[in-house]
Amino acid sequence: MYAAGLAIRPLRSRRPGAVSRIAARALLVALVVLMVGLSLARIAHGGSPAPDTTVVVQPGDTLWSIAASHYPGDDVRVRVDDIEQANRLRSPVIEVGQTLRLPG
Repeated sequence: MYAAGLAIRPLRSRRPGAVSRIAARALLVALVVLMVGLSLARIAHGGSPAPDTTVVVQPGDTLWSIAASHYPGDDVRVRVDDIEQANRLRSPVIEVGQTLRLPG
């Protein structure tokens, strides 16, 4: 048997092309979750120097020491890899006077 009455409504919108309240709320929640996730990812990335920051290698400098001093609080291993990739280095060997780009 089918129930019929005033409380039963069709699952269609009242006007063509209208977005239901549930779909609108779901879209809003998804957008908020995305924005929070991006904000947390930015925070987790830590304080980094401005984009296109460069540094000239001084005597005694290593990629590790440069990464540790310019990216405090970040994982130094990841930052060393970032510097290597940004400068297309084939090894972690750097020379005095060499200019390195530090990714943001």
